[in-house]
Amino acid sequence: MFHRLLANEHYRRIQSFVSGEIWLLASIAAASGLILAFLSIADEVLEGETEAFDNSILMLFRDPNNVDQVIGPAWAHEMVRDITALGSFSLLGLAVFGVCAYLVMVRLKSAALLLIVSVIGGTLLSTFLKMGYNRPRPDLTAMSEQFTASFPSGHAMLSAVTFLTIGAVLARLAPNKGLKIFSIAGAVFLTLIVGFSRLYMGVHYPSDILAGWCLGAAWAVLCSAIAFKLQSIGAVEDPEDEDERTASRTVA
Repeated sequence: MFHRLLANEHYRRIQSFVSGEIWLLASIAAASGLILAFLSIADEVLEGETEAFDNSILMLFRDPNNVDQVIGPAWAHEMVRDITALGSFSLLGLAVFGVCAYLVMVRLKSAALLLIVSVIGGTLLSTFLKMGYNRPRPDLTAMSEQFTASFPSGHAMLSAVTFLTIGAVLARLAPNKGLKIFSIAGAVFLTLIVGFSRLYMGVHYPSDILAGWCLGAAWAVLCSAIAFKLQSIGAVEDPEDEDERTASRTVA
């Protein structure tokens, strides 16, 4: 019976599709899980169920005798401001510009376009969600001036979108497994420290950060999955094919 199933034409077609699209299916599953996590956090925020959790975490970074005083020496405060700037729109924009310029120079123009679309799309999504939820900022003396709503964290979300997308692009260009892992790990690390810096500064609730990470990672995964699918059907350049063409021209 089992051998008959394996020999069945319909079964072989399904097996071929699943094995050929395993990364795409895994990406969709991961993105779906992250989106569900975001919606769950958003639902609890609207119902006020995260208040105790949010306040308890925020107080870890405050002097218990004076909640307006952030713990740590002055140099640590300055260092955190520098780290949080990594998630600002201006610095992320410069990073995207630099990576896109590199991709264009190595003749991966479609990859550069996909990166731009990913980041701009994530920025618009973050802006609309902030306007929709319109959650007030924590009622604390912050280390910097803020001009937008609190939920979800724009810094957490946009750093996840930008760094994870760039990490995925660099991983595709990396010549070996070690560099691929380094690219992804570096992107995750930068995303995490930007989010933690927002907590330290008292400008976001922990639930804002978690929601931003979830949605930003989901968006980056979806964009990377789309890029992978387009490469598989030849709609955009494949880095490996471009390397082979470059090598052929060099030899010629």
